[in-house]
Amino acid sequence: MRHRETHRMDRIGWLRAAVLGANDGIVSTTSLILGVAASGAEKHAILVAGVAGLVAGAMSMAAGEYVSVSSQSDTEEADLKRERWELKNQHQSERAELANIYVERGLEPELADKVADQLMAHDALGAHARDELGFSESQKANPLQAAFASAGSFTVGALLPMLVTYFIPVSIFTVTITVTSLIFLAALGSLAARTGGAPAFIGAVRVTFWGALAMAITYGVGVLFGAVV
Repeated sequence: MRHRETHRMDRIGWLRAAVLGANDGIVSTTSLILGVAASGAEKHAILVAGVAGLVAGAMSMAAGEYVSVSSQSDTEEADLKRERWELKNQHQSERAELANIYVERGLEPELADKVADQLMAHDALGAHARDELGFSESQKANPLQAAFASAGSFTVGALLPMLVTYFIPVSIFTVTITVTSLIFLAALGSLAARTGGAPAFIGAVRVTFWGALAMAITYGVGVLFGAVV
């Protein structure tokens, strides 16, 4: 029976986009809410700003991820197109190049030649894409997947501080929204780290630190240009 393994690298395509989206949703929405609140705005205005930030942020994340990953996909396809041409017109040179790669990785020249011959006979383009260009299925660009993952996770992340803002009284607004958002960020960092196979504590600290810094700066801008704190 064939031994099947599941590797965490298989998750990297959607995990990166999802973590980025959720983190940005929490940080940007909380920072926006704190900045508006620090200017002395009423709760209704704060909520309107938060909703506007949620919608604009989700759309921006989706568009940004789609364009970015599409550019990566275009680059990959351009390299593969060039590789197809070289395999058709410079076959022996490409075979020698592949064999040399295996020699550099530790194979003896004779064995490297045999490996290159067999892989070229089986799937020449796949062999060069993997071993020369460094492409892999787990990291293959998928623009739509990245766009939906980013937009969806951003929306979920942004809803968390929005719900807290809606239900808490103005008298304890700043402290409560700050503390709960930091808790959300710590949970996100821990979950993302565990999903990726890294220590949960390090992931939590990393995400929380940068989130807290962004909130503090935005709050300071609100105080500087606002009215009453």
